[in-house]
Amino acid sequence: QLQLVESGGGLVQPGGSLRLSCTASEFTLENYAIAWFRQAPGKEREGISSITDNGIATKYAGSVQGRFTSSRDNAKNTVYLQMDGLKPEDTAVYYCARSNMGYYVGFDERKYGNWGQGTQVTVSS
Repeated sequence: QLQLVESGGGLVQPGGSLRLSCTASEFTLENYAIAWFRQAPGKEREGISSITDNGIATKYAGSVQGRFTSSRDNAKNTVYLQMDGLKPEDTAVYYCARSNMGYYVGFDERKYGNWGQGTQVTVSS
């Protein structure tokens, strides 16, 4: 199965920032909505951000609203998640996923057919 590749994770202090990237070498992201999910230890995976194919519409989970921003550069076949004001509770493995649709901003995992392997984000002092 074709996979996406996440990068940009790491260790950051509370209040810090990271920018995650999501790309694919074997297929295009341009015509598809992309979402970010995360899974913390001992918890279920949750959707936190999604962006439509043209980047006009976005949706965020309440836990990250106002701190995280999703954007995309279709010319670079890359989607970004800018994470500011990070908190310890943001510690998780972060995944990007490609929807089967272009205009979709939900977090129904059944609508996402391609996933990445994940990148670890750890927020700790």
